Amino acid sequence: MKRIYLCLAHMSGNEQKFIQEAFDTNWVVPLGPNVNGFEADLEAFVGEGKKVVALSAGTAAIHLALLACGVGPGDEVLVQSFTFCASSHPITYLGATPVFVD
Repeated sequence: MKRIYLCLAHMSGNEQKFIQEAFDTNWVVPLGPNVNGFEADLEAFVGEGKKVVALSAGTAAIHLALLACGVGPGDEVLVQSFTFCASSHPITYLGATPVFVD
C-alpha cells in the first residue's frame, strides 16, 4: 500500500543551522532570541501597532484565538468535520461544545 502524506517536514540550509543553534545554546524551551527576533520582525512588517505572538502549535493558536473571542462554558463552536482532533480540543478546554459540520 502506498502512503499519501498530508504534511512532510522539510528542513535544510538555514533551518538546520538555527535548530542546531537552539540546542547548542539551550534555547529550546520556552523561547529564545530567534523567536523573539521573529516576533519583532513580523510586528515591524505588519505595522499599525499590532502585536505578534509565536506559538508552539496550531492547537495553541486556536486556544488563544478562542480566548480572545471570549468563548467559554455553554458556547457552541462550529468545527469542520474533516480535521485533526486537536482542532476541537481547545474548545473543550474552555468548557464549550464543538459542533462538527460538513
